Amino acid sequence: MSYVLTLVADRRATTLTAATVDRVRASVGGSEAPRVLCEGEAAELRVWQAPDLAVARAALEGAAIDVLCTSGRGRRRGLLVADMDSTIVTGETLDELAEYAGLGEQIAAITRRSMNGEIDFREALRARVAMLKGLELGALEKTWARTELTPGAKTLVATMRRHGALTALVSGGFTFFTARVAALCGFDQHRANVLLDDGTALTGAVAEPILGSDTKLATLHEMAALRGVSLRATLAVGDGANDLPMLKAAGLGIAYRAKPVVAGEVANRVDHADLRALLFAQGFSVGDFVEE
Repeated sequence: MSYVLTLVADRRATTLTAATVDRVRASVGGSEAPRVLCEGEAAELRVWQAPDLAVARAALEGAAIDVLCTSGRGRRRGLLVADMDSTIVTGETLDELAEYAGLGEQIAAITRRSMNGEIDFREALRARVAMLKGLELGALEKTWARTELTPGAKTLVATMRRHGALTALVSGGFTFFTARVAALCGFDQHRANVLLDDGTALTGAVAEPILGSDTKLATLHEMAALRGVSLRATLAVGDGANDLPMLKAAGLGIAYRAKPVVAGEVANRVDHADLRALLFAQGFSVGDFVEE
């Protein structure tokens, strides 16, 4: 059985050189010539035994370059399930919304503990939303105006859809934001929690049942069945503890700028590059990308 190591550089910080690729190839016993996916940014190496990612990363000598490993066969995935906050968008929308209530730091502290698996996700969400009771609905639009897509998000979704994949945005956040992000990126479907309001302000409650880690996992299974593919042919990406079950179940689970608890349990991590790395990991070259 063959494996493919994909090296992807953070374009803002460094360049992937031939010397670096050769150093990694030597560290994992690669014998074939590398395939360049994007000059100076991404390349892949085929190896004939399961590589040690820690050894490969050590060979990078601290450079801002990610190493991802996939099976040498069936690399392109028929389903993408993506988290939203700190994955498809750069920030945490609930934390940013809380700033308009003067509670940004307090709520962000709860978010950090929840995303690292230190406290129950559902209880943490209820507690944070309760703190926002009375916040005028205009704060939602103001938060949306500040929300930024992660670089590569549109390209990731557009390229996978062009090549036949089903794409779903599944978030423990709120439908107010996922609907807009899904439309902006071109996701086929989106699912999230529903913030309740009285027509003027937030009531401090969220509709039950709350979408958590088990729902994300169930969505991965459901969407795979809908697309007609096995879990082996799926890709999931996320950063927090509530993403772990779907990341572990997917054929290719990638932790994106992950919280410590996630980084410690998911082998494939993107710590430096942008979301284009998920395309390179599937064997797409930059010439295959659909730039939106």
